[in-house]
Order: sequence, then structure tokens, then C-alpha cells
Amino acid sequence: MAEGSKNKIVAALLALFLGGLGIHKFYLGQTVQGVIYLIFCWTGVPVLIGFVEAVLYLVSSDEAFAQKYG
Repeated sequence: MAEGSKNKIVAALLALFLGGLGIHKFYLGQTVQGVIYLIFCWTGVPVLIGFVEAVLYLVSSDEAFAQKYG
């Protein structure tokens, strides 16, 4: 793993457990989306989206994840 690259397991765990607050988006460097998750955290919608994103992170290949978020 190259220095400065993001780990997909960490991103998936953050999305699964803290996805409602958008912590995984901040980890991946997507600050604007993270702020949007924080603004709408009271609705519960970011929790559902975070769960879906956690699954998507886990099923993507290491190369595809690194290309998109690394």
C-alpha cells in the first residue's frame, strides 16, 4: 500500500458504524459530501446510504478502490 493511500477496510468500517455522520467521507477526502451527511444526519438517510457504501467498498477490487479514492 502506497503512503497516503486510503484503506478500503477502514473506509467500509467507518461507513458502517459512523456513516450517518459522514466520517467515511471525511476519511476519503470528500469534505463537501461529509458536511452534507452531517447536515442531514437527523433524517436517518445518511445511515442507509453509509450502509450501502460500506458494502460497495468491500465488494470493489483493491485496484478500483485505489484508483477512485487513492
